[in-house]
Amino acid sequence: MRATVHPIEVQSYAILRSRLDVSDLPPLTRAVVERVVHTSADPSWAGDLVCAEDALRAGRTALLAGAPLVTDVRMVAVGITARPATVAIDLPGVRELAAAEGLTRSAAGIRVAVGEHPAGAVWAIGNAPTALAELVRCAAAGLVTMPLVVGLPVGFVGAVAAKAALRSALLPAVSNRSERGGAAAAAAAVNALLYSEETP
Repeated sequence: MRATVHPIEVQSYAILRSRLDVSDLPPLTRAVVERVVHTSADPSWAGDLVCAEDALRAGRTALLAGAPLVTDVRMVAVGITARPATVAIDLPGVRELAAAEGLTRSAAGIRVAVGEHPAGAVWAIGNAPTALAELVRCAAAGLVTMPLVVGLPVGFVGAVAAKAALRSALLPAVSNRSERGGAAAAAAAVNALLYSEETP
């Protein structure tokens, strides 16, 4: 929770709510939808996001209790100012693993991060579909468990499939149905949980 909110943000949310009514959504789902819409200035996100309120609540509870936060790339971590994060792609050995196994660096980063955080971390994927696909693969193999995956990678190749696989795996998650996504959207979803007024 933030102590102060800038007047511009207050005005921006007032405009958002005059154009988009999500008052019928559960509280954390509403917080995530509004913050992603606010971040992108694109109300159509409201029909694209797929949120599970129980998963959002578990993720928020974990984050507030100090659970590790793992992001695929630095851009996602930079957007989450209230919490430090482990950036998977920056971990030691990622470049070598990618070369040895024929993986993208993003996927290799997730594989290394899973080794460091096999249980309890919140994961935020906002860049490469291969990173999300690798996280889903690791979960299916029993290598990692988590309270929440923010799965919002972007791209014309693999993004829709990776997010569909995340939902099919029944992992606790927030995702979206289309090719769009990105670091700003993923960070916004995490920030919505950290700044929510909801009681954990």
